[in-house]
Amino acid sequence: MPRKYFRKYLPSHESVRNHKYLGKLGRFLHHPNLWHLNRRSVSGGVAVGMFSGLVPGPLQMLTAALLAIPLRVNLPVALLTTLYTNPFTIVPLYLLAYWIGSMVTGGAGAPMTEPPEFSWAHVGEGMRALADWALALGRPLALGLVMLALGLATLGWLAVQILWRAWVIVQWRRRKRRRGTA
Repeated sequence: MPRKYFRKYLPSHESVRNHKYLGKLGRFLHHPNLWHLNRRSVSGGVAVGMFSGLVPGPLQMLTAALLAIPLRVNLPVALLTTLYTNPFTIVPLYLLAYWIGSMVTGGAGAPMTEPPEFSWAHVGEGMRALADWALALGRPLALGLVMLALGLATLGWLAVQILWRAWVIVQWRRRKRRRGTA
């Protein structure tokens, strides 16, 4: 993968160690895989981010950090990957999760209703109405969210593994061609 490009934007070990707030976390943030760009660390970070992205509310990045640190996967990648959920994608993802959950449970639970109208003028009320709507859907939504999160995490992990391997093979072939013609 284009590691040189991403290395410009990732913090160094020293900057994390010397940061006045992050330095207090001490040994938890010192594992090299939290910051290195290798296939295992990045694919794990994507998987953690995809899983954590479906956590309700503003806890997505916190969940990603709490999972990435003990699993020793790339922390910045895990945090950035959670951004696939946003105000435009969260409702379709939750509808998909409800559909998956209702297929697994056989339709048990509350019937599907229309999601509430969202107004940027009343964001707080809109988010509260969305949360009430999601809670009313109950068991199918909860089961569907877990299943969708696990499925997206698996697909994200596989995609990074395959793309990373393909990138390495392309680079090997380029190097081989250069050496053969030089």
